[in-house]
Amino acid sequence: MSSRPVNRENPDRLYTVTGGRSRVDETSMDMVTLIVSECDPTPGMQSEHVKILDMCRYPTAVVEISSELALPVSVVKILLCDLLDTGRITARYPASAPAKAQLPSSEILKQVLVGLEKL
Repeated sequence: MSSRPVNRENPDRLYTVTGGRSRVDETSMDMVTLIVSECDPTPGMQSEHVKILDMCRYPTAVVEISSELALPVSVVKILLCDLLDTGRITARYPASAPAKAQLPSSEILKQVLVGLEKL
């Protein structure tokens, strides 16, 4: 994996990877949507599509795919929509939280943050 920060990615490469598309329907999937391959890669496929299909033999979150490919989430979502439209992957959307789910108090969140900073 590249150690270069994602925000320094060559814009020309990102343009090429997405075929010039820059937007995807944000409601189509979020960062924790699980992606599963439904087929093996075929000859002539775009290399990023091949990597996604290989990586997603088991359910893999969009954010994990983004990290593994070292591409911005927005670019990965475009690639995933391509694969989804052709039936090569399926997306398993996260269940929404129950309406009565109670969020942790701000004090607990502060304690967690302090604990993480100490790691």
